[in-house]
Amino acid sequence: MNTSYHIRQNDSSRSQILDKRSRELRRTIVRMLQKSGRGHIGAALSLVEILRVLYDDVLNYDPRNPKLIDRDRCILSKGHGCMALYAVLEDKGYFPESELWKFCKIDGLLGGHPEIKVPGVEASTGSLGHGMGIGIGIALNAKYHKSKYRVFVVIGDGESNEGSVWEAAMCASKHSLENFTVIVDYNKYQSYGCTSEVLELEPLADKWKSFGFDVLEVDGHDVNQLKSAFSSRGNRPRSVICHTVKGCGIEFIENNLQWHHKNKVSDEELNALFEALKD
Repeated sequence: MNTSYHIRQNDSSRSQILDKRSRELRRTIVRMLQKSGRGHIGAALSLVEILRVLYDDVLNYDPRNPKLIDRDRCILSKGHGCMALYAVLEDKGYFPESELWKFCKIDGLLGGHPEIKVPGVEASTGSLGHGMGIGIGIALNAKYHKSKYRVFVVIGDGESNEGSVWEAAMCASKHSLENFTVIVDYNKYQSYGCTSEVLELEPLADKWKSFGFDVLEVDGHDVNQLKSAFSSRGNRPRSVICHTVKGCGIEFIENNLQWHHKNKVSDEELNALFEALKD
């Protein structure tokens, strides 16, 4: 199963097409960077629409009862993108806003990778390649108990170099886990280069198909395409390949590996980040 997608790969700037909500979430992420002085901002910004749509329109959950038995599970396997997840979870009421401004601080709840001590976080991740296996186990449990909840796992394209991702994919296919969806944040870059140079993934859609998945390809910053893809159902596990832009929404950091991770940010840079996200 495929859908068409439209994303400008050469004209990288996408800031002019972001709506108010997408800009607000990005401003929250930049403010977290401002307060902490560090973070994987590029990886977070490519995730914003993916997580926004999941929590706004797709997942069944209750922030007042984070352990609701029949809740849908969302695992951010590419845990270094957690600033986007934290921004969304706070927006939904899982924890106080004040925790955002203590990101990576010793007295704060939120670390540089997700941990299950954080309300709304389903798995401690960041050691890449582990989230798929955890999600498969949860989806198998749901199927065994005839529970109706679904499992969504968000992985990175660089993370897809890990053999454990494909081992988990074989397991999902073997057990016909129709309640399982893997979402690939395909921004074409990883920590030390573009994916095509580090370890080519193409033909990525064909790889997932060969592992027994229904496959959809979408623009990972198009809210309507994401809603449609994430809401689709079938009788096999699904892979949604989201074509995204690393650092999306701030032109001077888009596809710029110097912004993969920052541990020092100047006032001038922060002012430029906020200026780029003005309404």
